[in-house]
Amino acid sequence: MDISELIRKEGLRRGLSPRTIKTYRHCVHSFFRKCHNDVNKITKADIHTFLDELIEKGAAGNTINVYLNALKFFYEEILHKRLTIRIHYSKTPKTLPVVLTKEETKQLISVISNTKHRLMVQLLYSAGLRVSELVKLKVTDLDIKNKYGWVRKGKGNKDRLFIIADTIKDELERTIKQSNYGWLFKGQKEGTHLSTRSIQQIIKRAAKQANISKGVHPHTLRHSFATHLIENGSDVVQVQSLLGHASPETSMIYVHTARPKMINVTSPLDVIIA
Repeated sequence: MDISELIRKEGLRRGLSPRTIKTYRHCVHSFFRKCHNDVNKITKADIHTFLDELIEKGAAGNTINVYLNALKFFYEEILHKRLTIRIHYSKTPKTLPVVLTKEETKQLISVISNTKHRLMVQLLYSAGLRVSELVKLKVTDLDIKNKYGWVRKGKGNKDRLFIIADTIKDELERTIKQSNYGWLFKGQKEGTHLSTRSIQQIIKRAAKQANISKGVHPHTLRHSFATHLIENGSDVVQVQSLLGHASPETSMIYVHTARPKMINVTSPLDVIIA
């Protein structure tokens, strides 16, 4: 039995994204490296034991969830068996994501002298995009007049609406005129889009030039976007929608990264002394 091929074919039939299929294949192969039972003799106890071992090794809750989903997919969709596993773990990450302050974000953007590079970073931050979503944007995905755009087949193979900031509308329109109605940000080779590596290098150089000591990556701007939305008064459901999270629980982390004074939290000491 070619497990990888079975997962690939069934994943395609189910409309899973290539990334999800690749992840599921990796997870299932990891499982079979530990469990040496025949494929058709796999039990719920085998899966439970495997997941328990991951938890004991300190795997994050989200990681456990990915493995569980992958094994559930294999068990139910390929082996055609029902799988009900109740396993308790914390989905809360052990560390909070790195987030830039508004001042640091402004400084990061301001040191980028190349107009096109600055626009890419501004769009990445202002819309809360993943870097893979940014580079795959097409001109037809944008509605500049109404200030929104669409991420097509993003994470989970879903489309998602994103907002376009007023301050970059004019620059986006100029970029669109130069794009010949293809990729918004072209790669060096004809017909290709810009690479994620290029964006990573732009942001890394800018962070160094802006004297930001934090580890800054493209995803840092997505974390900062969500945190700043919370600080500005947006609720978790709004943030969830804009980020494309399946559950509001995933977006709750940004309540913890928002600065207390910006989310109207007053110290009880100030209350009793006042």
